[in-house]
Amino acid sequence: MPLKERFKLRIYGDPILRRKTEEIKEFNDSLSSLVERMIKVMFEKDGIGLAAPQVGISKRIAVVLKDNEPKVLINPTVVEASTDMVEEKEGCLSFPEIYEVIKRPRWVKVKAFDLDGKEYLIEGEGLLARALLHEIDHLDGKLIIDYLSPARRAIIKSKMRKLWAK
Repeated sequence: MPLKERFKLRIYGDPILRRKTEEIKEFNDSLSSLVERMIKVMFEKDGIGLAAPQVGISKRIAVVLKDNEPKVLINPTVVEASTDMVEEKEGCLSFPEIYEVIKRPRWVKVKAFDLDGKEYLIEGEGLLARALLHEIDHLDGKLIIDYLSPARRAIIKSKMRKLWAK
């Protein structure tokens, strides 16, 4: 598949968004190029995070903005999360123009690897915690629609069908 097609932003309904991703085992120039392209797409789409499946790649890679700088998350896992939950509106590049109230932990600690294969911890509160958890959900095939009631899911599916028809 051509690289340009692989980097087309995937919207709800694309089966790749439901797949559990594969861990990264090799840290090389190819990985760096992939992450660089993901960051570019995130900025082009005015996102605060992007997971590899959203650009057609079923790998355990995500990027999020922290202090307006892109942070690379390779093979991220949640280490700890607060029991204090917060409900906030959340959007997703794979659900254009859809914003739903989602309940998530206020604070989270995530273990990940950088582009050199070095393990590190990242902590986030508020919007950063939400972004980290949202992108890790993508890597596990979980989407914001999964947090909603059956009635809200039906409404969003209907909106998305109209978008597909365009």
